[in-house]
Amino acid sequence: MNITKDDIIKNISKSTSISSVQARDVFRSFISTISSISKSKIVKINNFGSFYTLSSPERIGRNPKTKESYIIPKRNKITLKVSNKVKKEIN
Repeated sequence: MNITKDDIIKNISKSTSISSVQARDVFRSFISTISSISKSKIVKINNFGSFYTLSSPERIGRNPKTKESYIIPKRNKITLKVSNKVKKEIN
């Protein structure tokens, strides 16, 4: 099952009794805060997990349809490592 940003915003709106516009602002603010801070250091949210930036090296990719090779450039990505408490709740 996939969950979208709109699903998260609707859940925030329902559980906090605020408008969907306000819930969207809260969600966007959370995402922008996490992405800006995690560029320079680890963002740890207790009992949830840690967000941090990983550098993906340049590598060779392949189009499976045409078998053509191309270079995938180096890039940074944000990663979440969930806490043991969240893992226990899921399992």
